Amino acid sequence: NCLKDGNTDTAMVNGDGAHENVEDTESKQDGNGEVDGGEESNEQEVIVIQDTGFTVKIQAPGTEPFDLQVSPQEMVQEIHQVLMDREDTCHRTCFSLQLDGNVLDNFAELKSIEGLQEGSLLKVVEEPYTVREARIHVRHIRDLLKSLDPSDAYNGVDCNSLSFLSIFTDGDLGGTTGKRKKKGTELEQIDCTPPEHILPGSKERPLVPLQPQNKEWKPMQCLKVLTMSGWNPPPGNRKMHGDLMYLYIVTVEERHVSVTASTRGFYLNQSTTYTFNPKPANPSFLSHSLVELLSQISPAFKKNFTALQKKRVQRHPFERIATPFQVYSWTAPQVDHAMDCVRAEDAYTSRLGYEEHIPGQTRDWNEELQTTRELPRKNLPERLLRERAIFKVHSDFAAAATRGAMAVIDGNVMAINPGEETRMQMFIWNNIFFSLGFDVRDHYRELGGDAAAHAAPTNDLNGVRAYGAVDVEGLYTLGTVVVDYRGYRVTAQSIIPGILEREQEQSVIYGSIDFGKTVVSHSKYLELLEKTSRPLKVQKHSVLNEKNDMVELCSSVECKGIIGNDGRHYILDLLRTFPPDLNFLPVDGEDLPLESQHQGFPRQHRHRLACLRQELIEAFVEHRYLLFMKMAALQLMQQKANKDTKTDTPAITETSETSTENIVDTSQTKSTTPDSGKELEESIPGLSQAKELAASLVAEDGSDPKSREVVLNACKAVGSICNTSFDIRFNPDIFSPGVRFPDDSADDVQKQKQLLKDAAAFLVSCQIPSLVKDCLDHSALPMDGATLTEALHQRGINVRYLGTVLEFVDKTPAKAQLEHFYRIGISELITRCAKHIFKTYLQGVELSALSAAVSHFLNCFLSSFPDAVAHLPPDELVSRRKSRKRRNRVPGSGDNTAWASLTPSELWKNIGSEAQSYYHFAIQCESVDQVVEKYGLQKTNLLREISIKTGIQILIKEYNFDSRHKPAFTEEDILNIFPVVKHVNPKASDAFHFFQSGQAKVQQGFLKEGCELINEALNLFNNVYGPMHVEICACLRLLARLNYIMGDHPEALSNQQKAVLMSERVLGIEHPNTIQEYMHLALYCFANGQLSTALKLLYRARYLMLLVCGEDHPEMALLDSNIGLVLHGVMEYDLSLRFLENALTINTKYHGSRSLKVALSHHLVARVYESKAEFRSALQHEKEGYTIYKNQMGEAHEKTKESSEYLKYLTQQAVALQRTMNEIYKNGSNASIMPLKFTAPSMASVLEQLNIINGIIFIPLSQKDLENLKAEVQRRQQLQELGKNEEPSEDSPLELEDKIPID
Repeated sequence: NCLKDGNTDTAMVNGDGAHENVEDTESKQDGNGEVDGGEESNEQEVIVIQDTGFTVKIQAPGTEPFDLQVSPQEMVQEIHQVLMDREDTCHRTCFSLQLDGNVLDNFAELKSIEGLQEGSLLKVVEEPYTVREARIHVRHIRDLLKSLDPSDAYNGVDCNSLSFLSIFTDGDLGGTTGKRKKKGTELEQIDCTPPEHILPGSKERPLVPLQPQNKEWKPMQCLKVLTMSGWNPPPGNRKMHGDLMYLYIVTVEERHVSVTASTRGFYLNQSTTYTFNPKPANPSFLSHSLVELLSQISPAFKKNFTALQKKRVQRHPFERIATPFQVYSWTAPQVDHAMDCVRAEDAYTSRLGYEEHIPGQTRDWNEELQTTRELPRKNLPERLLRERAIFKVHSDFAAAATRGAMAVIDGNVMAINPGEETRMQMFIWNNIFFSLGFDVRDHYRELGGDAAAHAAPTNDLNGVRAYGAVDVEGLYTLGTVVVDYRGYRVTAQSIIPGILEREQEQSVIYGSIDFGKTVVSHSKYLELLEKTSRPLKVQKHSVLNEKNDMVELCSSVECKGIIGNDGRHYILDLLRTFPPDLNFLPVDGEDLPLESQHQGFPRQHRHRLACLRQELIEAFVEHRYLLFMKMAALQLMQQKANKDTKTDTPAITETSETSTENIVDTSQTKSTTPDSGKELEESIPGLSQAKELAASLVAEDGSDPKSREVVLNACKAVGSICNTSFDIRFNPDIFSPGVRFPDDSADDVQKQKQLLKDAAAFLVSCQIPSLVKDCLDHSALPMDGATLTEALHQRGINVRYLGTVLEFVDKTPAKAQLEHFYRIGISELITRCAKHIFKTYLQGVELSALSAAVSHFLNCFLSSFPDAVAHLPPDELVSRRKSRKRRNRVPGSGDNTAWASLTPSELWKNIGSEAQSYYHFAIQCESVDQVVEKYGLQKTNLLREISIKTGIQILIKEYNFDSRHKPAFTEEDILNIFPVVKHVNPKASDAFHFFQSGQAKVQQGFLKEGCELINEALNLFNNVYGPMHVEICACLRLLARLNYIMGDHPEALSNQQKAVLMSERVLGIEHPNTIQEYMHLALYCFANGQLSTALKLLYRARYLMLLVCGEDHPEMALLDSNIGLVLHGVMEYDLSLRFLENALTINTKYHGSRSLKVALSHHLVARVYESKAEFRSALQHEKEGYTIYKNQMGEAHEKTKESSEYLKYLTQQAVALQRTMNEIYKNGSNASIMPLKFTAPSMASVLEQLNIINGIIFIPLSQKDLENLKAEVQRRQQLQELGKNEEPSEDSPLELEDKIPID
């Protein structure tokens, strides 16, 4: 069996298009040739890592010895963690592991321990407590008590997040399932009718089902209260008796007790609320663990705690493992606020994770971030250790920075310059430096003031990301996190050692602190930055300083070099790492190319910091490279032709401008299908041979003058900075106000200006059309704002082009087939405008009025109620006099109630003018209802988008948006406001290369090898990221798909279940990826015979998709076909038809009535009608399908033949039925009736159709087919080499039928 996948050139593997593309660009930049050591070197290294595991016996007090599988790489500490998680040992935290009476070192690797081998017995020995150990113990017990309670996930703390999969699978996706119920009996038990709001055509979009209530979560109460006692800390004389701290506990039976934590364990003392008596009670129940103590004094505790731990252990580990970065939920139910000693204590200490490295000190983030970078990286094990350390420190830093930024805005951190006005204040907390995104000291006055100051941090972050990915040894960047919270933008940075003690002027030894008026350079910096020049496409250039001396730079002027007290070379202010975007930077006396002018560029933007994205630079250079090869090839052909006639070669350079422009239009770029390259080759005879020649010629040293001339001409034509080889780089200082260039580089500067104009034109004339084309052929399928933004960014299009993209769609002839894209674009544009307005709106709101202000804004934005009135907090809370004095405290703490006067009509007027001024797009709408009406939007969807973008969390309930009598939201509905955090995502490079080579193998049809490589990638990903990460999710999804194709259904189920859980936890419960994962899981469930589960999963996916993007979306057709097929399989024919006919409608709309998808839809509908014995309707649909096959594939194609056979069969059935009916009419009740075959479809036939629509197909191959397939694969690979196409998203099952070679 071989697989042929439904996807254009990259077979099914390219999971989350989003993430991978970023990495593609990063892996290409590794300029240091590490990666290209060929796979062999990697294979060797992998063996090193996987030393075989072995089993040890563990003996804990009071339990039977048990076996534990360990690996030599593990540390002793990891066994500790396992024991603290196991049901029977989870209540112990303070113990040592001993082998033959010797205590093992916690941080030792197992392989370094003498005498530890297969079958060794490790004893768990209770150790005396210290204050730190006692605290850890209490915290751990509290975590165990709260383990099923989702409130941490709702509150967005401790990297908890929600997951609801187990509710839909009743937790029964084990290997045992399928066999548990007999196939036959299962059919009767299924109730297939979905709730009303899930059926096709329903207009309701309820919110409540988003978070189904889990019966498991009704927490079993083990204790009423567990808190620190007011008698802490123990007085000196009690310390000398070993008292560490006191706890106050109320049991479920209402017994109030006071407990002493001592070095020997926990016991009851005789204190009460008002009298202190630390003597042990009688009996004191001294126990080493608090759980043992409580089990003795409270029967309810004993019973419930045991039950709770049983449930805890039964949950899938992926439901409870912490995620690497916090995920916030925009909805939450009303959660009771219970007493919680640990939470209370955490809130008032600035500890971050009590695993503080040096107790009592905060972490030195800069040192940690930089030391991990310096770890060795010569071989795979070293690189894994290094990447794991980098990733861990980054995720810790992001969490700390987020917490600090919130503390700063909430006014809980003292400024380091408290005398200045609030906008100018800077803060240090926990060794992190915080600054607000305002233009202080008119630093950005020339560049657009506050708007520039708001954009600079994200630009800077992109620069940090880019330099971090190039990863040059010896060049350091700051840890950087940008947090948007309550309308303020906060930048959090790690602190360069020594920078706070000296003036900035003294410390900057490279770059400029005044945007280029004074500039300095430094040889070491030039040497380091030159290594980044090629991967980042930054050109080395000279500028003039204030004395008119030439200064050489290899970055933009604002990029500053500072040597820290630790001797490291830091670069900061990387906001102009990438060249300026001339479409949004009008420059006097400079004209843009016509393509840009036709679209109305250049346009005035809020600030002058608009840069091109790195993805665009990559695509542009790639595009120019193709151009370069074509030109060289054309010239070589001319030379060949001229050799006979002995004339001289006409150079192409004169026409360089026009020729490049023409070619820009014909051959599209990287991200379109690779056919463009093919067409060009076909249009010029012999071009491909010439291309090979050109390639060899470029590789030569240029000794042959003829070939040198060819290369020179081609280089000039494409704007290469070098005359002997292709090399395009950008000078980031072009068009920077205040930067002056030496006269002798005027030529160069002119060239660079032209290059920038070409890049700007390329974005408009190539990238935007290619995005729209990808949406038309469904290789890009955005479903919501986030995935739309991702699709734009992948192709290097900034979101500020959204208006231009929408106008382009509007003018496209096939506009009807882009309706889903247009609608998502409009809703994104509107919610982004609302977000801009909300940001300034919130800055004027004081803390006590926050929920009132947010609910008022949402009412103005979404409620049909025309005169929304704000509720000001009652007067006793707003004291007028005091607030005057405290002018200077928190940003925005002024006594400000201006927000309350906002009205719906004013807000929508502002949204309209914001859309015009920022996106240059006209929305003619006075109110939310007009917008909803005009563009077909849904209010719940707008609510979701604005909440996610601004961090609002609302109460989950049904909102009545359309009432004209009362507003939709009250202040009780606003539960929280979260930060929106941007940070760098460090990558696991080796794992990613394995993943890619696995994908490549699969595409060549070597499934087994592909599977092994991808399993290996999974191990490496786990090694670097830990168990939870977006990329692991893609890996698991692909593995599941391979398992399924290779026939291992249970394994496919298990991997896909993990993928779903992980997607829910890491991306969010209603993220478009999660919806996709649910669909895959349903398919594998069906194949495993779990029909009712498959249906529940599909219904969940449909509910989520309705909420996220509504019914009118091409993906909905696939989902409905899946639901219809499963319902057909369980003989729910009428219900099945509703879904299949809806799928047919949507397919016809988005793929055109002649598409093969539509033919397949007709066929599926016909099959259901056949099962219902309504042969006329069946014939009608199958005929439609037949006509499409005949027109598209010709009479001889097997699909056409199959369809025609089926038509014959249906006609016979129809005739037979008619005969029988006639017989009955004629002879009444005693007619001799031929038994009719009413066939319920076999599961196998349903599964076959499911595979086809989901883009999975098994083709039995003859020898000849195999040869063809090989040739086809090679051809595709060559094409891919030529025009490295972006990956279409894995899950758009493009017509497989039309990919089957027609012999």
